[in-house]
Amino acid sequence: MSAPTSSDLTIESGYRARTKGSAKLYAEACKVIPAGLTHDSRATSPYPIYVARATGPRKWDIDGNEYVDYFGGHGALLLGHSHPAVVEAVQHQATLGTHWGASHELEVRWAELVQRLIPCAERVRFTASGTEASHLALRLARAYTGKPKILRFVGHFHGWHDQVAAGSMSHFDGSVPAGIPPSLLEQSIVLPAEDIPRIVDTLETRADIAAVIFEPSGASWGQVPLPPGLMTTLRDVTSKRGVILIFDEVITGFRWSRSGAQARYGVTPDLCVLAKILAGGLPGGAVAGRKDIMDQLDPAAAKAALREKIGHQGTFNSNPLCAAAAVTTLKIVETSDVCARAEATAAEIRNGMRQVLIEENVPWGVYGEASVFVIFPNPGGLPIDPATFDPVKLGFNGIKGARDPNLINKLRIAMLANGVDIMGGPGGLVSATHGPREVAQTLDAFRTAVRWLKAEGNIKSS
Repeated sequence: MSAPTSSDLTIESGYRARTKGSAKLYAEACKVIPAGLTHDSRATSPYPIYVARATGPRKWDIDGNEYVDYFGGHGALLLGHSHPAVVEAVQHQATLGTHWGASHELEVRWAELVQRLIPCAERVRFTASGTEASHLALRLARAYTGKPKILRFVGHFHGWHDQVAAGSMSHFDGSVPAGIPPSLLEQSIVLPAEDIPRIVDTLETRADIAAVIFEPSGASWGQVPLPPGLMTTLRDVTSKRGVILIFDEVITGFRWSRSGAQARYGVTPDLCVLAKILAGGLPGGAVAGRKDIMDQLDPAAAKAALREKIGHQGTFNSNPLCAAAAVTTLKIVETSDVCARAEATAAEIRNGMRQVLIEENVPWGVYGEASVFVIFPNPGGLPIDPATFDPVKLGFNGIKGARDPNLINKLRIAMLANGVDIMGGPGGLVSATHGPREVAQTLDAFRTAVRWLKAEGNIKSS
């Protein structure tokens, strides 16, 4: 279906006009699923689209609408949807069994690939998700150091488990989220990433910190970039203080480079958390890192080191179906230029969107790194020049802390109505299959969307 063009249509009415099947299915979902959703980030007002199929950089909803996709399986699909080699591997494995409840060769090959690609990966342990991997990494760090506290940064996301929930997606003021014991919250020290002197002072003056965990991209896949010098400072101070440095590379792993952010920036952590691309679009996570820390999972090695073995189970750890997709995907990442291709396309999108903002006289910002683009829709009406916008100057409070969910939602549904699906950052994750046609369609949709937003009074020209 084509996008609505009538000047008397609102953005929402245009969206509703082309997604009637999704509206119907959402009404049915709300009767059986809380909020009708299975993931908070899929929330869309008045309702989300329901997808029927996808291939390469595109997907189609149940109404037959075609979209250029920048959700990318929440960042898992560097190779795009339904990559032929991955599909073949999964189909073959399905005929052999989807869950053997046993060790198998694919998990060994998978771990070997991670070890070759990721600088810190002396040993690898698989989990079923990134959330589980961050949970395990923190347990390993506490056990290894014998210390209770974890230093985290405001707005950095490490999954939804209780230890890392506060201060990641909400409760930035340090208050306690519903359902989480206050005593558990006390085990985290949550600081603003832009306050490097305070971070250093905390690490140097406290003796109870087991680990520092953070997103090397900056908060939420780079929405709030890290201040210059933080990463190398953290590596230096944690090494001196015997604190475990953990990179959360769930997004950046195999995307910021084939060897992740740690290779891109030349800083090697003690442990890293992996997921998304790691499992080739199927469920899967991992902790990778130093042998002496990881060997706490090995009964013989733990005993020899006079340590207690750390327990770790998981029904779907290194599931053979997931491992088949993972091994195929990581072999392609290892031997081809998929990271570079995706990154080059993302740069084209960022530059093109920036030019649209300049030409349309819209005081927003566009930025990002690697194969990511982020849009800053300037909810506070700051005097921004799109040509020179620097998100680092705004920090967390100026970017993620100042979000206007209603404005972001309007931008998203305006883009959807023009055949492009972006994430709620707002922004997107680019695959190696996005090309010139997708770039052109994306920039056309973005120009139309900002014009619609201006017409409805949501944007004031600079």
